[in-house]
Amino acid sequence: MGEREQRRIMPEVFAAAERDEPPGEPEPGLVPVRAPEDVGDPPGEPPPKPPGGVARSGAVMAAGTVVSRFTGFLRTVVIGAALGTALLGDAYQAAEMIPYTVYELLLGGLLTSVFVPFLVKRRLRDADGGAATERRLAGVALVGLAVLTIAAVLAADRLISVYAGGYTGRQREVTVLLTRLLLLQIFFIGVSGLSSTLLNVRRRFGAPMWAPIANNLITMAAGLAFLWVAGRGRTPETVTDAQLTLLGLGSAAGTMAQSLLLAWTLRSAGFRWRPRLDLRGSGFGEALRTAVWMLLYVVVAQAGVLVTANVATRAGRRAALDTGHPVAGSGLAAYQFALVVFQLPYAVIAVSVITTLLPRMSAHVAGGRRDLLRDDFSRGLRLACALLVPLSLGMLVFAVPGSVALFAYGSMTPDGARRIGAVLTVLAVLVVPFTLHQLLMRVFYALGDTRTPGLIAVPAGIAQAVTAFALLRFVPARQVVLWLPVAYGLFYLVGALCSTLVLRRRLGGLDGRRIARTLVRLHVAALPALAFAAVVVWGFGHMHGDRLPSVLAVVVGGLGGGALYLGAARLLHVAELGYFTSLARARLRRA
Repeated sequence: MGEREQRRIMPEVFAAAERDEPPGEPEPGLVPVRAPEDVGDPPGEPPPKPPGGVARSGAVMAAGTVVSRFTGFLRTVVIGAALGTALLGDAYQAAEMIPYTVYELLLGGLLTSVFVPFLVKRRLRDADGGAATERRLAGVALVGLAVLTIAAVLAADRLISVYAGGYTGRQREVTVLLTRLLLLQIFFIGVSGLSSTLLNVRRRFGAPMWAPIANNLITMAAGLAFLWVAGRGRTPETVTDAQLTLLGLGSAAGTMAQSLLLAWTLRSAGFRWRPRLDLRGSGFGEALRTAVWMLLYVVVAQAGVLVTANVATRAGRRAALDTGHPVAGSGLAAYQFALVVFQLPYAVIAVSVITTLLPRMSAHVAGGRRDLLRDDFSRGLRLACALLVPLSLGMLVFAVPGSVALFAYGSMTPDGARRIGAVLTVLAVLVVPFTLHQLLMRVFYALGDTRTPGLIAVPAGIAQAVTAFALLRFVPARQVVLWLPVAYGLFYLVGALCSTLVLRRRLGGLDGRRIARTLVRLHVAALPALAFAAVVVWGFGHMHGDRLPSVLAVVVGGLGGGALYLGAARLLHVAELGYFTSLARARLRRA
């Protein structure tokens, strides 16, 4: 399939759906809160695909995203094999979480949500094409990152008290050492973020999607080297500082390689790394004032990360104390591994829908057409769910055998892998609500409204935090991590509910009846596949062994269930899935 054809898959699906769903009476009068172009990408999300001729990079972006996610998943498998899901794995996950959280809280959210639109405007308006502003941003960011990295490394012990306050003894020593090593990444994470921002402003979208692959590969090599040197089944008491240093510096080296690749790509795109620190007339103050509500969202989201880390690490430590030995899959590692798998369907499918949807919705807002904005939201959600509903139900059935097939290597025991699968089973229920929340956020951003998402995040974050701490207080320690996804999901459920109520009033409805009918039909179409997959998993579960029966269950159940879903959806005339299958058949005939 050629690049031109590949990049048109999602727009063609949207066009087919649009042809079959003629618009109703025009509803003009939609007024944006501020110009949509003043609002950048939500923190942590990839940039939207550029329109028009520049969209030739779309296939490169899509391929880079898929390969990056795939190698990121392999990286997770390797780290799991090296460290397992007991206390040593928990220590690494806590240490790895901290630098990304600190960076996102203090700089990352600003770059994507504030400075991309700000720099685009300066490039259009300034006589020098925004070069001086870009160099000022680089100067401030590099100095700030250097100071932040040094301060964080020196404060590693205190940061562990914040994120993993339940750790004591050798467990705490191991986590502090790993954290000090991994906190070196803050500077390089920041350089990567800055370079990606400036590349996005230049409409160079390929490198930010592909560069993380180098990071993933180097970190995988570090994990394999650790496994080779240290052997299987290391614990905080038996692992040495030298072995931990090998793993920590290897992970930091991956982040450094990613940042250097992006910095070099930016230089080849015309940027000269000659930072400036004179801020008079830079306009940064105005840009930051527009970011207050987006920053509120970032702070609440990162507070949720902090709560999750605290609850999971304390539960894992408490489970070990209760039983007198480390309990695999009772802490942060199992939760984080399951979260990586949970986010894969959204990253591959929903993000593709969003990159097509957001420019269209922004154009409808500019034209004052609430009816077209409402139709595009409905269409985007229904098309995404045509693929996500069977995947979420499949994840529900295959979570445990799939986790054994993918994770049960090296230091990861089959029991530890099953615990990952148990967490993933609960997360699977959240695939559609998570996607709904993300699409609703894009409607607000298309309206130029960052205030409402920021305010909605507050009750959603409170619900998440209260539930997480209640789990730690009332649920047995070994079971806390299994139910922690409930707290995580409440953030998105409460957020989606509040967003729906607000947008229904603002847009005169959200096409809820058609969305509900489609979701019901998709779930009904998936029932035969779900039953077949469950029988297959039950049947292979009676075989001897762990990995081979799990692999066979996933392969046989997945292929057979997928065929049954396609057949049932066709009998039920589920149009949303038909757009994808019709396009796939046309491409196969053309190939």
